[in-house]
Formats: sequence, C-alpha cells, structure tokens
Amino acid sequence: MSQDVDVVVVGSGPNGLAAAVTLARSGLSVHVIEAEDTAGGGARTVEGLVPGVVHDLCSAVHPMALASPFFRRFDLRARGVRLATPEVSYAQPLPGGRAALAFRDLGRTVAELGPDGPAWDRLMGPLVEHVDGIVSLVMGDYRHVPRDLVQAARFGLRTLEQGWGPTWDRRFSGDEAPALLTGVAAHAIIPMPSVASAGTAMLLGALAHGTGWSLPRGGTQVITDALVQDLLEHGGRLTTGVTVTGPGDLPRSRAVVLDTTPGAAARILQGRLPDRLARRLRGFPHGNGAAKVDLVLSGPVPWSGPGVGAAGTVHLGGTRQDMVRTEQEVSRGRHPQDPMVLLSDPAVSDATRIGPGGVRPLWAYTHVPRGSTRDMTEAVVARIERDAPGFRDLVVEARCVPAARMSDHNANYVGGDISTGAITLRRMLLGPTGRWDPYRLGTTGAYLCSASAPPGPGVHGMGGWHAARRVLADRFGITAPPDLSPTSGPAGPRSA
Repeated sequence: MSQDVDVVVVGSGPNGLAAAVTLARSGLSVHVIEAEDTAGGGARTVEGLVPGVVHDLCSAVHPMALASPFFRRFDLRARGVRLATPEVSYAQPLPGGRAALAFRDLGRTVAELGPDGPAWDRLMGPLVEHVDGIVSLVMGDYRHVPRDLVQAARFGLRTLEQGWGPTWDRRFSGDEAPALLTGVAAHAIIPMPSVASAGTAMLLGALAHGTGWSLPRGGTQVITDALVQDLLEHGGRLTTGVTVTGPGDLPRSRAVVLDTTPGAAARILQGRLPDRLARRLRGFPHGNGAAKVDLVLSGPVPWSGPGVGAAGTVHLGGTRQDMVRTEQEVSRGRHPQDPMVLLSDPAVSDATRIGPGGVRPLWAYTHVPRGSTRDMTEAVVARIERDAPGFRDLVVEARCVPAARMSDHNANYVGGDISTGAITLRRMLLGPTGRWDPYRLGTTGAYLCSASAPPGPGVHGMGGWHAARRVLADRFGITAPPDLSPTSGPAGPRSA
C-alpha cells in the first residue's frame, strides 16, 4: 500500500463511504481501507441461519434514507434502491393486550390516540409540517446560526419539555402517547428523561409521520452497495480485510478521514496528535450496550395488540414508567429482569425477505450493560412472548451476539455500544474533541467522521459529508460541494 493518494479513508461505514464519495466526486483520488471482508460497517446484510433468509448485521430500519441531506443529494431511489415504508412506522404494545401505534399518517395517529390525540398533534404537528427544516437543523454541524430560528425554537422547546422530569408528563393524560414517545427515546440507550434522549424522540418521531421509517428491500446492504458502486465509478479504491493500527499502515496522502472510534483514531495517529487531544480521544466515554438476537420464524408474529402486526418496528418495554426503570437498571450495570427490546420485522413490508416455506427473519436488540457476555436469546423470546402469545412456537432458529461480541463484526461497537459513544448533549454538539470544530483533529490533516462526531448515530452519512467538506476546503482549496446526483458524471481533473 505504498501508492500515493489524495485522501485515505479508514472505515467503510455509511459515514466513511459518504466522505469517500464526496471526495471522489470532487476529482480527488480516494482509497478506502476496511478491516472487515465486506464494506458497510453496521450497514451490512448477511446470509442468515436458514438458507434463503438474510439478516441485517446492525441497522435495519432507516428513517434517514429519505430525509438525510446527504442521501437526498445522493438519491438512493434513483440508484435502484427500493425503500418500503410500512403503514405503521412503529408500535408500542402495552399491558392488557393494548397497543399504541405511530402511523405514517399523523391524522390517523391522532385519531387512534383518543383523548391524548390532540396533545400529540400539538407536539408533533409543527415538526412534521416543517420536517425538512428540522432535519437540516439536527443533521447540521452546529457551527452556524440556524436558518430558521422559529423552527429551531420549536424543536428545542419540545426537546426540553420531554427531556426534563417535571414537564415531560404534563402534556398527556393517558399512558399510550407517553409510552409511544418513550419507546423512540429509548433508542439512545441512556437513562430517561434526558435532553439527548428527548432530541432523539423528537427527530425520529417527526420522521415517522414525515417521511416514514423505511426498510430497504433486500436488506440494508443495498444502501452500502450503492455507495460503493458510486465510489468505484468515480475512480475511488476500496480495500477490505486490512486493519489499520498505526501510521505505518497508511498510504501517503494529503488527508486522512477516520470512520473509527476516537480511541482507534488516537492509536492510528499516534505521534501525530497534540498530547492533550490524544488524551481526550483515548478517554472518550462509551455508552451502554446492546445484545443482538437474530431469529428465523415459521410465520408472522402473533401480536395480541391490535395493529402491531402492520408495524415495521416494535418497541417492547411496557409503559413509560416501566421503560424508565429498565434503562436505569442498565445504566447501573445490571441486566433488567424485564428488558427493553427493539424489534424489526422486515417481512411486514418486504415480501422478498420471506424464504422457502414461509420462513422469515426477525431482528431484535435488547439493552444490557456495556461489555455484557450474557446470551440474551431466552430473555428476548420471553419478552416477545408476553405480547405475542404463541411466539415461542414459531421460532425455527435463533442466534445471539452478546454485547461483548458486537465489536467482532464492527470495531466501532465497543462493548456493544452501537451508538459509538455515550449519547449526551455535549457529545452531540462538540463530539469527542471538545473543540469548536469536532471533525478536524488538530492541524494534522486528519479528520474524524464516524458516529462519534456530530450529528451522531444513524445511517445518514452526514458525519462523512461534513468532514469531507472540510477536507476539500482545508487541504485542496475546493469550496463548492460536488453534485452527488446519479446523473452527474465524474469530476474533471483537479487543478494544481
């Protein structure tokens, strides 16, 4: 690997590939190096436990596939990526065979929530009406004054309301709407209420009614494949199965973009970083863990709650109070007796995921202490069985990846931390560097673009987009971003 290139990208997750595509389309020579044998990081799909059934390794549901400013420029649909959007974005089973449903249609959601429907409408309606502006705000790099201060204020006030204990229950009178919102907030895997978890709920909740929570037909891998194809078409290079551990493993280049954890970035750049910055990167805190359970079923999940079977995503955790207790247990280093389970049923909206004889995949995470080695299969099956009696009889095969083993297929998931760092307001704004610019790693020509940097976790590509824009300006004097549309041809030769 002695060939000189303009930019080296370490890691081929969605952010790394987004950075590589942006740079290659600007006429630069780009070399992406990936430790795993296949590209994609957490956005990969693999052969499953039963022939004819495939499983998503990490991400399966993609609220940002249609909403992310990067993917809107890249245009997945125009590249042949078929996105299925379920009628019910997510569901929350509740005690007594009840369920709260977040329909793609906000009006229907409001009607189904009964007395709390108008309150849900007042909370979500203004965000849904201006969802593009909200996404631009939250997915920005936070270095500029928001273009629409009114929308920024609306989002901020709602986030503060739902992130502060004295106010988060005031809006609703029943238990369905609060549970529905808390199930989404639980994606942050942190104690609730908090501003960070509330921000997650406000954004993902608005997208559930705005653009929907899409699932790529055939699995998440199709998104990665589209990015890789574009990179190669624009002269980029991808090397898999090579682990970069230090400066000696890097080709000579004008810039290095790291889709890695901050700790890995410090190791790769050892000797090149200011001591204080290196210490900060090495000390970056990781969050609680997730254990993954893949299942193959002989038929649809027999949910007892009406309408749950139409949801692409189901949050299993009971009431708001139940989920608060569960997440507190995890944060204290304990395995909850009644764990929180986030579940995706891709066959609900994608018939291609149904295998021979009607077998189908089911994707589930459960929250556990970081580094947990416990096999959570039985706990997840038992939790689903409570809200879907007879579920156990449908299980054909099951496999658990404990939190401690999640990094086996993605080194960024330290101890099962699928968010690549503890979700806090400070982290979301400043990233691991603690500096005004969270992407530049000093004056070394190195940049961090992973989910550890703003805007944080998710398959949106924005960390890569923001980092690449800085590389272009800092190292190559290119201030205009490239056209990412599939109809645009390769960029012309870069001027000296």
